[in-house]
Amino acid sequence: MPYGKNGRIEYHLQSGEFDLIADSGTIISGAYAVVKNRDAILNSKEYPTRKHSQTAIKDGFGVGQKHSIVLTRKGSPTLQQIFYVYPDREFFFTEVVVSGNSLKSNYMAPIVAEKADIGVRGDNRSLFVPFDNDAFVSYDSRPVQVGQSLTSSEVAAVYENYTRKGLIIGSVEHLEWKTGITTAGVGQQLTELKAWGGLSDEKITRDKIPHGSLSGKSIKSPRLFVGFFDDWRDGLEAYGKANRITEKPYVFNWDKPTPFGWNSWGAIKSKISFDKAVKVADFFADSLTGFRNDNTAYIDLDSFWDNFFSGGLNGDFSKLKEFADYCQKKGLQPGVYWAPFTDWGWKSRKVRKAEGGDYLFSDLWTKANGTYHDFDGGRALDPTHPGTKQRLTFAIKKLKECGFKMIKIDFLGHAAIESDGFYDRSVTTGMQAFRQGMEHLIDQLDGQMLIYAAISPNLAMGRYAHTRRIACDAWKTIKDTKYTLNGLTYGWWQTYVYNYIDADHIVFGEESEGANRARLTSGVITGTFITGDDYSVHGPWSVRARQLLQNRSILDLAKNGVAFKPVEGNSGKSAGELFVREIKGEWFLAVLNYDDHPKEYIIDLTRIGLDGSSEYLTSELFQHSTFTTTGTLRTSLPAGDAAIFKLVRK
Repeated sequence: MPYGKNGRIEYHLQSGEFDLIADSGTIISGAYAVVKNRDAILNSKEYPTRKHSQTAIKDGFGVGQKHSIVLTRKGSPTLQQIFYVYPDREFFFTEVVVSGNSLKSNYMAPIVAEKADIGVRGDNRSLFVPFDNDAFVSYDSRPVQVGQSLTSSEVAAVYENYTRKGLIIGSVEHLEWKTGITTAGVGQQLTELKAWGGLSDEKITRDKIPHGSLSGKSIKSPRLFVGFFDDWRDGLEAYGKANRITEKPYVFNWDKPTPFGWNSWGAIKSKISFDKAVKVADFFADSLTGFRNDNTAYIDLDSFWDNFFSGGLNGDFSKLKEFADYCQKKGLQPGVYWAPFTDWGWKSRKVRKAEGGDYLFSDLWTKANGTYHDFDGGRALDPTHPGTKQRLTFAIKKLKECGFKMIKIDFLGHAAIESDGFYDRSVTTGMQAFRQGMEHLIDQLDGQMLIYAAISPNLAMGRYAHTRRIACDAWKTIKDTKYTLNGLTYGWWQTYVYNYIDADHIVFGEESEGANRARLTSGVITGTFITGDDYSVHGPWSVRARQLLQNRSILDLAKNGVAFKPVEGNSGKSAGELFVREIKGEWFLAVLNYDDHPKEYIIDLTRIGLDGSSEYLTSELFQHSTFTTTGTLRTSLPAGDAAIFKLVRK
């Protein structure tokens, strides 16, 4: 089964195993499929009869072939291993289907292998990708070595950092399954490779019970993307794009400019008030007139906007509407915040009625392992419960009537938790519940607002948000910058899953000018440009904002909105120091020093993707210095600082 320029899958009908051949070598050997049906384990190697057929296909990936291997065994359900291959794609898809009577499964693995070899020994890495961006979780590029097994969520990369050759395996379907990929081995060789639907792990997915089961006469695994690439970064970008093609966004496409704006959680937090919010709007309208994209900036109220009035969701929203109207009068766009699937008052012993209906909050709580799911201080609400939906409809209607043009939605992983049983009995997995809740939310928003997702699943959120935060909360320090850019180093490819990804609110505070530049750089090279200082009062941050947030070269770069990609992938749980992006024939290089001492950099232009023999006119966007570079770019940075270089071939 050939695919791409020189890749092929060799399926052995006698054994029920297949090999992946690419780059003149065998990358995966003896792979097979495993499916759990109730208490029985079905293994493609143990079926005596296998028949192959193929049909022509044409879909979002182009013209290709669908290869099906049907496996039968007397007294057992039928298995079907399916491969989708395309001559113009350097990857393929595979899935497994089980058919029969009274089937029930919470584990389906299209790929299980005891041998894989990427063909290069050196700085070999296996990448951990988190399920979400909660609890300050980090990506991790771990060395492949004896005694270490690594399970990644939804996608994994196994690569050698210097040559960049790598294997990418990941799910492109997230409506029913949570997918895990486990790798183990030493150096270039893996002794365990397993990719399956049914991942449930409290440390990864936050679940405290096993993955829910799917039932019926036919059950399908998640569809897996598989490819071996000369550059693992190209592979992850292809994977990101494949997600958006396979599961098209449910939300409307954002065709307006890259969002610029401000969010109140950066500095004001729970002390937000109507007066403070109005003063922030005044600051942007009067003192930051240059901080716009297409004459637009968003002024977004985060949590605690109910400080504006009493009564919570049942209160009088007139002050919120007054604020929204004031923003628009000032030429700004108003934004708001909500966490639709959490109950923050669950610790109260009072009997509380959920807003928008007659149900009690206690009726809405998601039940897991005989109790409730409490995380981040919030208790999960069942997304399928009519009371949750009524409350959501009630709240969104009031916010829409205020005239908000942006909404930040948060703690969305609470909607994806596996449950003892959902209100809607046809829903049996956390991802099915997540889909139902998120589709209801998008339906209620009805295209009125830019949708920004904060804490949420990395991949599954792609159908429902325009922009998504790449990591957990970050504020002003160089440590915050380093944490955020760990997410960009290994998750930049999500720029192709969403319209934009985001580095959280950019806060200057009273940090050094270098720390301010670094934090600003993290936003510019990630995607959207959202600030967060308390601009209702004067301070060093407002002085710095007038300077940095109106730097025309920086703003022009930020308007691009596409994430920079890392130069290296060997920083473990830390962040890369070099990030690069080509924009209309011009190259931009971000350099960051997270250390507490000055640092010298000698950067090989060929390593960042340029022609090492060409001469480049090089300018630094913060210092406005200009010089010529050939072969190597040499620079030094003070402790906790950053620089952004623009390189144009002469």
